[in-house]
Amino acid sequence: MSDTYKTIANPTEGIYKEKGSKFLSFAIPVQTADEIKEIVKDYRKRFFDARHVCYAYMLGAERTDFRANDDGEPSGTAGRPILGQINSRDLTNIVVVVVRYFGGVLLGTGGLVVAYKEATADALNQVEIIEKTVDELIAINFDYILMNDVMRIIKDTNPQIIHQSFDNLCSMKLSIRKQEAPVLRAKLEKITGITIEE
Repeated sequence: MSDTYKTIANPTEGIYKEKGSKFLSFAIPVQTADEIKEIVKDYRKRFFDARHVCYAYMLGAERTDFRANDDGEPSGTAGRPILGQINSRDLTNIVVVVVRYFGGVLLGTGGLVVAYKEATADALNQVEIIEKTVDELIAINFDYILMNDVMRIIKDTNPQIIHQSFDNLCSMKLSIRKQEAPVLRAKLEKITGITIEE
């Protein structure tokens, strides 16, 4: 299994127009489902006069956490085409919101599928795709006297220090690429007096 995944660097916007209907699309990088809920709520507020606010998202390096929402459009005509565009680019940790302003002419299910697909593609064609590593967090506690030993291991294995507090009892949160985590753990476990939080 790969320990990298593709996501987007920054939010982007797109648009698609068909028979008077306007489809505004927004691609946004995200980390959690809670964050997505807030984003969708925000777009529904901002575009309160729009007929539909549809979206799809993909989360996690394994790309197993996803959802497509048609928001009142005929089933499968909005969320699924949006998700299809996310999938065709192998992206994750992303939500795409498409806001539809109805133009008075019905597009039919085929027309809707094309419109949501094209609006999403327009936003995704403008993103900067970045590759990220799947990281593991390791939290450790140790006496201040062990500081030099800990810092030597950090220098050797090069994890990112997310948080640290130094007192009589010191604590650190380290983030390291998942496939390199066992090496870091093994080195830390060799030193008596370091506890690794599970």
